[in-house]
Amino acid sequence: MSAATLCLVNRERAARHLHLLHANPDLAHVAAAKVSSMVRGNYFADVGPSGRTPLSLVLATRYPLGAPGVAIGQNLAWGTGPCATPEHIVTALMESPPHREVMLSSEYRDAGVAATPAVPTVVGFGQAGATYAIEFGVRIH
Repeated sequence: MSAATLCLVNRERAARHLHLLHANPDLAHVAAAKVSSMVRGNYFADVGPSGRTPLSLVLATRYPLGAPGVAIGQNLAWGTGPCATPEHIVTALMESPPHREVMLSSEYRDAGVAATPAVPTVVGFGQAGATYAIEFGVRIH
């Protein structure tokens, strides 16, 4: 699911003549931790209950090493039933102007995607589905 999602994001970027994003294991780790945290903690938000922001999560990894700075973005999504597929999720993100802006930003060079076949009860109401996190990043030199 994660690889398919990144492939679909890159397809959208290629259709607009934007450079493709490179899969990054540090950003993928942040994405995996984020979806796990949301499902376990029964929340759906960029900032976790502990106050950890997407930037603080990335800064705690090796991603920023060797670079004077980083810029990051994050898209979160969930779906139930037939709306839980990578295709549906990427389509829904593209239909949302703020999410589309992040996905199509020419600033980002790397991405990490994670998906889990569960949805926080607070949004999924006990239905079967999937939760996604896409972390976007660039090392600023």
